[in-house]
Amino acid sequence: MEYQEYKEYRDYFKSLIEKKELKELKESVSELSNVVDIAEIIEDMEDKDMLLVFRMLPKDKSAEVFSYMELNDQLRIVNSITDKELSEIIDELYFDDRIDILEEMPANVVTKVLKGTPVNERKLINEFLRYPENSAGSLMTIEYVVLKPEMTVKEALDHIKEVGMDKETIYTCYVENEYKMLIGFVSLRTLVVSDESKKIKDIMIEDVVSVNTLEDQEEVADAFVKYGYIALPVVDGEYRLCGIITFDDIMDIVESEATEDFHKMAAINPSEDEYLDQTPWQLSKNRIPWLLILMISATFTGGIINRYNYILVEYMILNSFVPMMTDTGGNSGSQSSTIVIRALATGEIGLSDAMRVMFKEVKVGIICGGILSFVNFLRLIFIANIDRTIAVLVSITMFITVVLSKFLGAALPMLVKRMNLDPAIMASALITTIIDSVVLLIYFGLAASFLPL
Repeated sequence: MEYQEYKEYRDYFKSLIEKKELKELKESVSELSNVVDIAEIIEDMEDKDMLLVFRMLPKDKSAEVFSYMELNDQLRIVNSITDKELSEIIDELYFDDRIDILEEMPANVVTKVLKGTPVNERKLINEFLRYPENSAGSLMTIEYVVLKPEMTVKEALDHIKEVGMDKETIYTCYVENEYKMLIGFVSLRTLVVSDESKKIKDIMIEDVVSVNTLEDQEEVADAFVKYGYIALPVVDGEYRLCGIITFDDIMDIVESEATEDFHKMAAINPSEDEYLDQTPWQLSKNRIPWLLILMISATFTGGIINRYNYILVEYMILNSFVPMMTDTGGNSGSQSSTIVIRALATGEIGLSDAMRVMFKEVKVGIICGGILSFVNFLRLIFIANIDRTIAVLVSITMFITVVLSKFLGAALPMLVKRMNLDPAIMASALITTIIDSVVLLIYFGLAASFLPL
């Protein structure tokens, strides 16, 4: 559904509310089958109208719609409904969605939800809430199908029919022994086509790819990308099956991590709020720290220029080449850093590949630097009619600048990764600032050696 369609539905619902045609409103809301679209439609409505439309939804559908809403809008709903209505919504959610929502909600809301939850379930929720934020344990769900190795295929299929409606996925079933240790898995396809009398232990796959409860969500996402599974089992330190993570949950993580990296690469502190939901002050607050750091660090370039003022007094023309040098250096470094950061994020390269990567980027720098400096030399001599000595100085500096920038663009993200920090912080903005200072030192250092003073 397009943005314009969302607006048309909002306007239509609002007109029905104003006319008090609630029966027609309920019928119109019921006609919408896609819960994601419903969430998008009602999120931008005023509190009173949003709550009225939300209450028109069937109980099971309202819970799904609630799970797809932004946190701020979920809080608007929570603050407007009764404790009983809130408990009904939470009860209808899949367990992992319930945990995700409770993790984000204020303490008073969590207390309100847990108050109406059965003791056993409350204990389980509290256990999940204690897992570290952004760990596999905090993402997993307990709604999966467990089979025993001694079950026959027929018994397994009967079991799936009995419990399958309450599970998040039934396409992959996990096999555990009497100690709840994960020993294998079997797909629904295999079960359907296998002889009914066969035992699960004879058809299951024992080579199981799993993740630990304390593993970081980025590593979990890498495992999904690498193996292409729709679900991964989560085990504890003793290899006992604790839960599973499904692909739709990981898609949210991948999107979140990509957005965070884009923000860091643009020198902006990441925010989980949508752009239109943030005030100008919030947006400014996320940008000011890095702008201040980059502004202050840029004073080094000013200091370098001041230090070599005596050269600029004698050769004013050198000043005209500074923007070209710093821009070329910054662009060259940004190209390398962007490629290396992306390759690190996707797992194409690791820290063990650092020397190979830097050596390759140096070779790329030699090729690019050679071509750029040669073209620049011809331009200065035959078009700009610049003195040959100045042309040689500028061209040599250009070559060294590109080679060094390519090297730094590859080395700095690797160094930051080695320090267990996010390589994305070494993106274009910071790389450019660092390279500007290095380029000016090389440029004026060579000028002091080349030119008679």
